[in-house]
This record gives sequence, structure tokens and C-alpha cells, in this order.
Amino acid sequence: MVFLIQNTQNRDSEAMHVKLDELIRSHKTAHNALLDLEDLEEEELDRIRSSYERLAEQARGELKRRKPAKAKREKAE
Repeated sequence: MVFLIQNTQNRDSEAMHVKLDELIRSHKTAHNALLDLEDLEEEELDRIRSSYERLAEQARGELKRRKPAKAKREKAE
């Protein structure tokens, strides 16, 4: 029974990876290098993850800077 459940989970996971790969591939601005990340060595995956973490930090910083400016404009109106 455990084998059957694990086999089903593996197939579901594999199907999800294929679907995500297709979404990445089909998006114009996506990086096709992100396809099949699950096959990379741990060090390479960590390097890519770090670069995306930096992008997320930058984006959060931009949002924080915009919020006070937006609040000031709304008060002025």
C-alpha cells in the first residue's frame, strides 16, 4: 500500500514538473534555463536560488519605498 501511494505521489510530482516547465517555456520573459531545475547539482541550485532571493529582496525594498510616497500623495489630495 505504501508503495502504491509513493508511486502515485511520484507521478503527480513528475506531472507537476512538466506543467511548470511548459509554463516557463511558454512565457516570453521567462528564462528557459530554469527548466528541469530538479536535475541540477545542489550547489548550482543554491546559486540560482540565491539570485532569486536577491531579486525578491530588491522588489520588497521598492514596495516599501513606494508605500510612504503613495501615502504622502493621498494625504495631499
